[in-house]
Amino acid sequence: MPEDASDKGPVAGKRQFATTHWSIVIAAGDACREDAQDALSQLCEVYWYPLYAYVRRRGYSAPDAQDLTQAFFARLLEKQSLRVADPERGKFRSFLLASVDHFLANERDRARAQKRGGGRTLLSLDLAAGESRVSLEPAHELTPERLYERQWALTLLELVVRRVEAEYREAGKGRQFELLKDALGGARERLPYVEVAAELEMSVENARQAAHRMRKRYRALLREEVARTVVDSSGVDEELANLFEALGN
Repeated sequence: MPEDASDKGPVAGKRQFATTHWSIVIAAGDACREDAQDALSQLCEVYWYPLYAYVRRRGYSAPDAQDLTQAFFARLLEKQSLRVADPERGKFRSFLLASVDHFLANERDRARAQKRGGGRTLLSLDLAAGESRVSLEPAHELTPERLYERQWALTLLELVVRRVEAEYREAGKGRQFELLKDALGGARERLPYVEVAAELEMSVENARQAAHRMRKRYRALLREEVARTVVDSSGVDEELANLFEALGN
């Protein structure tokens, strides 16, 4: 049976984060809270790779960078370093970058995992996959800071795409998402609408409208995610401009 081809968009799926990133940071900084570990895990799951790429571009070997990245997030929780986090200081990505810089500056024995994490792995990060991604980065074109900004932007965009996909699948429109997802990357006019319309059993015009609605939802979710990383809504447009500028490097 074909999926629902009505003009209605998908129902809103479950939000990945119920609160702002800054609220999660504050929760993660309070080790007395039962949800502190879960809060930090959420942050790590989404944003560990930009920091890993940054550490690698700073000149650390893959093993050292993997160890340091794991230890950085573990230290945030173990030492309650996030208790000093202040949303009024600016963007969430800037806070994380400053935090890892401080962590690296204080590391004296980068060759021993025992010194960094006490031999314990508190978080599960796919560091091997991260190294594969780093190997695809231009070798000399970006400074560590610019690479971090670029990977932050890519990570955020990937998160938004996953949210759109989750909403469509929850609405029973997973195939529609698969056929139209290229519209999210700006290829809306190049999609094979005749073939898409035939598979979804709708008119070509309705297929175009479905792509338009998907892209509109994508833009709304992107603004929502960006809003969680800045102090207030007045900074959303500026942060969006900064992120797209980083992608152009």
